[in-house]
Amino acid sequence: MQISARYQAVFEVLTEVFQDLRPADKILQDYFRARKYIGSKDRRFIADVVWEIIRKRMRLSFEAKSGDVRRVLLTYLKDTDLDIVADGSEYGLAALSKDEKNFLKNLKEEVYPPFVENECPEWLYQKINHPRLVQSLNAKAPADLRANLVSREEAQRRLRSEGLFFSFTPYAPFGLRSEERVNLNNAATYQEGLVEVQDEASQLAAWLCDVRADDKVVDYCAGAGGKSLAIAAYNRNEGQIFAHDADWNRMDVIKSRAERLGIRNIKLIKALDGADYDCFIVDAPCSGSGTWRRSPDAKFRLTETKLADLTRTQAEILETAYQHTKKGGRIVYMTCSVLDEENAQIVSDFVLKHPDVFFADHQKLWVQKVGAPYPFETDKYLSFSPLVTGTDGFFFCMMRKM
Repeated sequence: MQISARYQAVFEVLTEVFQDLRPADKILQDYFRARKYIGSKDRRFIADVVWEIIRKRMRLSFEAKSGDVRRVLLTYLKDTDLDIVADGSEYGLAALSKDEKNFLKNLKEEVYPPFVENECPEWLYQKINHPRLVQSLNAKAPADLRANLVSREEAQRRLRSEGLFFSFTPYAPFGLRSEERVNLNNAATYQEGLVEVQDEASQLAAWLCDVRADDKVVDYCAGAGGKSLAIAAYNRNEGQIFAHDADWNRMDVIKSRAERLGIRNIKLIKALDGADYDCFIVDAPCSGSGTWRRSPDAKFRLTETKLADLTRTQAEILETAYQHTKKGGRIVYMTCSVLDEENAQIVSDFVLKHPDVFFADHQKLWVQKVGAPYPFETDKYLSFSPLVTGTDGFFFCMMRKM
């Protein structure tokens, strides 16, 4: 593809991304699937530029004084040779109009407001109220893997034999990390189920649930089954894990993932069985604000109304957990969010409402399961973040029903 055609493709993708209706990775996936003639190098270029513009969307829109996709793209391209980049060819980016030339000529450097500088919608920036945290969530994330049913030393060796180089994650005992983007699709180590893609915080959340083989355990908001698969692997297929999701179809991929990973002890259920669960895991639907390093477009799809709906749902799910957890059992609440109202506020209100529910000693749990210095500020719950643990933003809280 000529450079102008590449940028025309970027423009077409961004036109849908900026509608803030669907995840950018799905949009890119569908775009390339419909255009199989686009080569791998061109795909890589288009995807890289799209993600770079998404990560700079606030600043580019501020400079352009517009959210218009073409204005934002031209602002991004302001220091390039636009006669070549926008050559007006049949498949290329349209040539600049007189108005656009004047617009670019009059672009001036300005001081960004803090929320723009840190690439976050203003209402969310104020909620998080932590500039460095917001900034860290706009950086690129590393590629984390979990060694599955083998030691991470063995998984690392196998990956290295295929030219893929990973180091050990600092906390998760089965975690591997690459700071470079890695394509695992053709890697035998992945195809044979020796590794699974999973952020270190998510690996740790499953590990810290401390599920034993004789526990009756349910992963209540299982989705694609990441936590269930990790717990099953940690226990070497001993015991049974019940996986449930309000949207039954979301769990479709669990069976194929389990088959690749050699996992045999997950049972999908449509309804809870009794009120005697030893461990009731709530990986709650949430804003996903902790995953912005991987999905920087998600912040633009979140609204205050959606957030309010999510917090209501989170509180309701915890009530379900309470009803179905036996005395002496554990309720584990987790989100991939950094927003206090989805995390500390939810569990604090829940414990206040139920005098027989208490926070576990998370510092003691951490030392027993991880064996590393405790990096968090409170022992009531764990708040992972790129700043504190070098992971995605993630919240974990274990509570005991007495």
